[in-house]
Amino acid sequence: MAQRFRAFAIAAAVSLYVIVITGALVRLTASGLGCDSWPGCQEGAFFPAEDHHGFIEFGNRVFGAIPISLTFLTWLASRRAASRFVQQVALATFLLTLVQAPIGLVVIATDLEPIAVVVHFTLALVALAGALIVLLEAWNPAVDQPIPGELRRAGLVLAGACLALVVTGTFATAAGPHSGDPDVGRLWVLDNAMWVHVRAAGLFGLALLFVLGYLVARRARSPRLFRIGLVVAALALAQSAVGELQWQLELPWGIVLVHVALAAAVWSATVVLVTLFHQPLKPQHLD
Repeated sequence: MAQRFRAFAIAAAVSLYVIVITGALVRLTASGLGCDSWPGCQEGAFFPAEDHHGFIEFGNRVFGAIPISLTFLTWLASRRAASRFVQQVALATFLLTLVQAPIGLVVIATDLEPIAVVVHFTLALVALAGALIVLLEAWNPAVDQPIPGELRRAGLVLAGACLALVVTGTFATAAGPHSGDPDVGRLWVLDNAMWVHVRAAGLFGLALLFVLGYLVARRARSPRLFRIGLVVAALALAQSAVGELQWQLELPWGIVLVHVALAAAVWSATVVLVTLFHQPLKPQHLD
């Protein structure tokens, strides 16, 4: 049962990461209104016509059934192989993933209302975080050294700053040229949205520097946490570099998609690091 739980948890986390990317692809290719019906793509036709926007939008819908199924199976497996808390997280992750389908319908029914799109994306990130928490329980990488309370609290600040970073990034996208469809208006002034996003990036950077400094001092006792911290830093630097590149090139959608993928990776690595700060102790040395 433990092996099955682990396999489902891995598959669910991967599928939720991929659905973030495919959802971004729908928006960045202006395919948000590629299908004008639900659950079929067109009135009187379940499958899309030959228009590529319809295929992209419909493909994202079809793929959405995979994380729903996998998070459900993960929850069922967790009932025999996980703590009560993780069972609750697994159930919440499944419900969040399931509710994304009707929210997607609301997004289409409101002609890609920007706030609805932001909510849709943010809930996808929350579901991804839940899947990663469940995965860590399935993987059972419990720590063998006590984590100081101030580091745990700093980790929570880091996670909050990372969430603010990616959410303000969605507002910046909504204010830019990629609203999901040529007929959809922008949510905000791009320069103002970027001003907020850059400040959020600065806050995340400061929090990460503090956490990394702490992990450097503890690297002999917790080398695994130190390595994961370096991964977070490397991903954040790559995301920053791609962000600057996309801005200089006036936001080509392909580079923006890479930026979104890196943002989801930074979020994922941050959630893993912060969750490990709160894992129970384990007597043997695993690092």
